[in-house]
This record gives sequence, structure tokens and C-alpha cells, in this order.
Amino acid sequence: MLQFAVPLAAPSVPRADRRSLPVVALVSGVVAALIALLGSWVPSLWGDEAASLLSAKRPLSSLFMMLGHVDAVHGTYYVLLHLWIGLVGTSPFAIRLPSAIAIGIGAAAVVWMCGRLGTMRLAIVAGAVAAVLPRLTYAGEETRAYAFDAAIAAVLCAVVAEIALRRRRTRRLWVVYAVVLAVGTYMFLYVALMAVAIGVFLLLIPDLRAQLRAWAVGTAAAAVAASPVIVFALAERGQVAYLAHRTEVTTQSVLVQMWFWSWPFAVTAWALIVVAIIAAVLGLRRRRGRTEPVEARVLLVALSACWLVIPIGLLVASSPIIAGFTARYGTFAALAAAVLMACGTDALGRRAWWNVVATAVVVALAVPVWMGQRTAYAMNQSDWDAIAVTVETHARARDGIVFDESSRPSRRTRLAMDTDPDAFTSVADLTLRSSYPHNPTWHDTAYTVTRAADLGRFAGVDRVWIVEYSIVHGSSRHTDTWGIGSLERLGYHETARYPNHRSVVYLFTR
Repeated sequence: MLQFAVPLAAPSVPRADRRSLPVVALVSGVVAALIALLGSWVPSLWGDEAASLLSAKRPLSSLFMMLGHVDAVHGTYYVLLHLWIGLVGTSPFAIRLPSAIAIGIGAAAVVWMCGRLGTMRLAIVAGAVAAVLPRLTYAGEETRAYAFDAAIAAVLCAVVAEIALRRRRTRRLWVVYAVVLAVGTYMFLYVALMAVAIGVFLLLIPDLRAQLRAWAVGTAAAAVAASPVIVFALAERGQVAYLAHRTEVTTQSVLVQMWFWSWPFAVTAWALIVVAIIAAVLGLRRRRGRTEPVEARVLLVALSACWLVIPIGLLVASSPIIAGFTARYGTFAALAAAVLMACGTDALGRRAWWNVVATAVVVALAVPVWMGQRTAYAMNQSDWDAIAVTVETHARARDGIVFDESSRPSRRTRLAMDTDPDAFTSVADLTLRSSYPHNPTWHDTAYTVTRAADLGRFAGVDRVWIVEYSIVHGSSRHTDTWGIGSLERLGYHETARYPNHRSVVYLFTR
């Protein structure tokens, strides 16, 4: 095991820079939040975001009832989002704004950490990389907790960086560590794996091993505090059992999709990360047997490498036994990649012009990805906005509507209405059985067309819209026909068709 068998360095940030570091961190955070926020209102919501929004829209009593059956691991985020939409509403911009703010907080935390363990120049480069890293710009425009997970992990590491620098009188910092770790576990269970990464970091550094006892106490306290969500997660682990039937661990998912999104960006990112780690190892070898202190930036690389590799490595290694990995779960380690990329850039050349050029290359590689994330169908190819526009434009008062119920719940076209009910005010939902606030799951339940007809739902309805799920493969399109045959048996026939990106909206009349 690689060991840091020499003393720690004092903080390497010049005094003037240390005074300005809070301002630089704040500015970097604001810039990262704005980059994540810009254009976030463009893509349609998608299935995971619908789960967030529909859960948050429920009365709290209904939400807690649902959490007793499903999604307990997301309960903290749902409650916070419930309070948020009570203040600002449910527009895509409004519900995605907290995620952008969380990305800003995470970026500010790593800038602070890099400034404390490195230089102001390194901190600025890390902030710039964090602001454009594709996984973070995506998380910042999505109504899920992943941006918060990244921010909490960054704050946790910033606290550990302070502990590494001070080494004495750190009791209060370990209390903060325990609180942040517990909050992170409530927000996303896998954030608890950060405790393992930090424990390994402390083991690597002899001068910090004296902190292992405090780490163990803080970690145990956080585990006890977060025990309710841990228990619920174990009880509801069947929710992610579907991952066992998918090939989630691939070269593409781990090396590209998890943090970097495109191969050009991924190749550049991994090259810089490898350079950062090699430079740190060479720095240690040059000092082996000497008494001068290790550069604080080497500690920064060690902490960030543990943050990047260990939690995700545990998830990947356990995936054949426990279904619990998909690429987006690695969002909480994305800021570690930003720090290591910045360290790699700095290791290749510490002149200002080189840092500017290298950062510009990273930004240039990120721009096409960022733009692609802000197109109409960027969120899992969802086209719910197009469905809403079609119905709102062409439907008449007293029309009926039917939604395809054959796809899995997160892809059902009915979610277009649930997430944007104002666009569907002129139509009656003919097959609705029970709306989501009354269900132990986050989505509606529905009757078949035949059963709804038996209940008299179609009496006096001459125009019925039906929205079927559709997938385009190359030049061909496969469209579900879930309710069409039943409508035809009731005497309806197709009179209009409006193909969208992932759906087809039909008008049937009789």
C-alpha cells in the first residue's frame, strides 16, 4: 500500500490568496450554477423527474404513506422539493433550479479545497472544470437529488481537507463531518460510501492515522443517525432489482457515461487524471527518506483519488452480487474527477498561459455536450412537451383522452398530463382509475379501454385522443397499439395522427 511516510506540509496558499479564497469560491459557485441553469427549461421532463415532481406534489400525509412502500431512499429530497414547489411552483425552470444551485455549492466546495491544499491558480482551474463537467451540467438541470449528492460529497471532502491541515483541535470538524455524512446518506444512500474513501485516505497518511479513531466515531454516529433510511432501503431494495437484468457495468458506462459523456472528453479527462496521479507518486518517491514535508497538493490528489475510485469501485465490484449500479449513481464522485483533472493540468505546466490553454481545451470539448443536454428531447428522449402542445392546440372541450398503459411506468405517455395538467384542461381522462396522490406508488393507475367503457366512461364522447408510446429505430418506427383495437371495437375510427419524437397522438371519432 502506498504510504505518505513523511510530514504534512503547511497550507501552500499565499496569505493574500487565502484572504481572497472565499470570494473566488463564491464566484466559481455562482458561475457553475448559472452554466447548469442556462437552458435547463428546454428539455421535456422525463420519468425520473416525474417521480420527483409527482411525489413532491402530494400532500405530506400521502407522501409519507408512499415512502413506506417505495422510494424511501429519496424521501428527504421529495420532502425538500415539496416545500420548494409550494413557494415557486412546478415549472421546469423552477423545479430544476435547486439542482443548479447544488452544483454551484459543490463547485465552491472544491475550489475551497483546492485553494487550501493547492494554489489559487489550481483552485480556479478546478472551478472551471467543475462548471463544465458533463455529468454535473446534466445533474444541474435534472429534478433529482444527484446534484445534491455531489455537493454534499464535496463539502465532506472540504471538511476532511481542513482536518488534514490542522491535525489538532479537530473535534468540531469531526462533528461537522458526522452531520454532513448523515445528511448525505439521507439524500442518497450511496453517499455513505464516502466514509470508506475517507478512511482509506487517513490510512494512507501516517501523520493522519491518529484521526482514525475520530473518523470511526464520526462515521458510527452518522450511521446511527441515518439508520432509518438504511433500514427502509434494505426493505425496499427490490425497487432496483431490475438492474440485475441489465448490463450496467461496461466500458462505456464506467469510463465515459458516468462522468464525461463523450469519448473525446473522456480521453482528455482520463489522461489528465492519470498525469495527476503519476505526478503525485513521483513527488512521493523523490521525498522518500527525506524529512521535508509532502506538498499539500499531493494530499489533494490522494483525497480526490480515494473519493473518485473507492465508492464507485465498491459499487462496480458488488454489482454481480447486488444489483445496485447504474452510471448516474456515480454523480457524487464527479467533482473528484474535476479536481484531479485540474491537478493534471497543473502538473503538466504551472505557467498561467498553459493553464488557460488547457482549461480552454476542456471547455471546448464540453460545449457540444452541454448544448446537446439542452435540446428538447435531451432527457431520455422524452417528448412530453410535444404531447402537451399537440393536445392543447387541437383538442376541444368535452373531448376524451386515453394513454398507452403498456410501457413501464416511467415511460407512460400519461405522465405528460400529470406533469403539465394545464395543457390538458379541455380533455377528460377516460381510463383513470386512481390518481397518484391516492396510490402507494408515485404514478397513476388506469383501467383498460374496455373496462372503462363498461363503466360508462365513453358515453356521449364522440372524440377521443389516444397517445401511444413510440420508438424510432433508424428509418422505421415502432408504435404501441395498446388501446387502438379497443377503440375501434367501440365504433371509433382514426381521423388524425400527430407523430412526435417518442409518441404518436391520434384522434379517433365516431
